[in-house]
Amino acid sequence: MVSLLIGPKGSGKTKKLIDEIDDALARSKGNVVCVEKNDAMRLNVNFRARLVKTDDYGISGYNELYAFLSGLCAGNYDITDILIDATLRIGGRDMDELCAFLERVAALAAKNETNFVFTVSAQEDQLPAKIFDFCKKIAI
Repeated sequence: MVSLLIGPKGSGKTKKLIDEIDDALARSKGNVVCVEKNDAMRLNVNFRARLVKTDDYGISGYNELYAFLSGLCAGNYDITDILIDATLRIGGRDMDELCAFLERVAALAAKNETNFVFTVSAQEDQLPAKIFDFCKKIAI
């Protein structure tokens, strides 16, 4: 399943993402991974979650992010949840590319039985309506 935390900058998405990480850790019988652009959340994420910074791997753009997420799933079959902060800062602000990326991630999630949660710094009406065919919105 792919879920989205949508809202403008400063609306509480990252705080809600941290709550989602804690919930995932409480219910998961496997591993939980948090992906962020830099180390802004380092002190707020529970130590039991694996924290990965895309800047450490030179990841930019949705194709690279998809490959990275696929590699995480391929390298560890015990990952149950992957939560990603600052999606647009990593992938870019092209909403059509975001839509295509999330559709690919939805197929990856189904194949690997992995839950994905993304923060998206935008208004809901800025996103293509098609996104909600394969993504669920989480209320902030």
